[in-house]
Amino acid sequence: MNISIKNIDKVNAEVTVVIEPADYADGYAKALKDAKKKMNMPGFRPGMVPTGLIKKQFGPSILAEEVNKLLSDKLFSYIQENKVQMLGSPLPQEVNNEVQLVEGGTFTFKFDLAIAPEFDATLTKKDKLTYYDVEVTDEMVERHIEMYRQRGGKYEQVDSYEENDMIKGVVTELEGENPVTAEGAVMLPKYFKNDAQKKLFKDAKPNDIIKFNPAKAYDNNEAELASLLKIKKEEAGEHKGDCQIQITEITRFVPGPLTEELFESVYPGGEVKTEEEFRNRIKETISAQFAKDSDYKFILDVKKYEAEKLGKLEFPEDKLKKIMTANAGGDEKKVEENYEKSIEELTWHLVKEQLVEKNEIKVDDEDVKNMAKEVTRMQFAQYGMMNIPDEYLEGSVKEMLKKRETVDNLIDRCIEVKLGAALKELVTLTHKKVSAEDFNKMFEN
Repeated sequence: MNISIKNIDKVNAEVTVVIEPADYADGYAKALKDAKKKMNMPGFRPGMVPTGLIKKQFGPSILAEEVNKLLSDKLFSYIQENKVQMLGSPLPQEVNNEVQLVEGGTFTFKFDLAIAPEFDATLTKKDKLTYYDVEVTDEMVERHIEMYRQRGGKYEQVDSYEENDMIKGVVTELEGENPVTAEGAVMLPKYFKNDAQKKLFKDAKPNDIIKFNPAKAYDNNEAELASLLKIKKEEAGEHKGDCQIQITEITRFVPGPLTEELFESVYPGGEVKTEEEFRNRIKETISAQFAKDSDYKFILDVKKYEAEKLGKLEFPEDKLKKIMTANAGGDEKKVEENYEKSIEELTWHLVKEQLVEKNEIKVDDEDVKNMAKEVTRMQFAQYGMMNIPDEYLEGSVKEMLKKRETVDNLIDRCIEVKLGAALKELVTLTHKKVSAEDFNKMFEN
């Protein structure tokens, strides 16, 4: 077999593949033999159909399959071994349709290649970028503490109503022919839509009798009225008059205290014993999360910086659009509309590949597994679940790693993390402190 490549220009090439009989003879013979073993044909015992008959009826299709397999394997091996910077897949020329596949013949195939542009994505100390350090405020720490205290809190009966308290009692209608009485009625005045109705319950106490209007309080919301008065929703429109409630119970949710038990539940190991240590650990946790966000922003800034530094690269537009159209199921309009964005992403893909190679970034199975664990922990942390048992974590990770797409995404994340760490050492960083609000605004455009 002979494979040769001819460069048309910097981003276009033509590859020619010549397949001789000696290249496919053994494979074709084996394919015929395998077909004979499996062949069932009337008048012959299984596996005893004459080879000549098989050749006559199925030879052309078997030969075509063997030649196409050989062509594909050898062509891609050649491209890989010769480090041809090809974009997409080889595009077969129309002349290939004229090739007659006949046993003993020599076959010539031609393909067009889209070649990646040449560029140098080297970064050094001469390259200056900003790295954003997000400030952790006392308010952020306090919000986290309140979240943890909520988890350890409980409901207690109290002697006087305050906002957020829950009131329980007997509600009785004061108007109408058949006034409704609802025992064990429960309500949260904080969520009344009418401020005047809210004020009626200020400093209320158990056994107080308070006159109010549920329809006004809930802005005629039939579902709320039905729930409070314990009637059908379709009946709510008939019960819009004044009511009274005899309060039997006022309940308040009291957050859990800041104790070593709480500290241990959030940060096991016995290292956190005081409120000050607890606050410091929370601050460290928030800072660590912001650091990951800052690293991600840094990679985005490297992408933008390299695009501006390299300028507009030359791409084989016609060939790329053919490849993109094939991948888009023939939707040429979609390709046209997204072409510039696709080129932007392709440019970054090529830049990142070069930076990864230059910095010898490697990712192994352990890296992927650890990243899967980190992603899982972050997902649970969003719901305040900080300490997931190892066996549960391992189970979740095992399920994640069963999906090829998920594994590919994890590999990409590992590469970006390692690449970001390497690039921060290569360039000159100017650290800039920003608020979380200003930092988040950077992602809006």
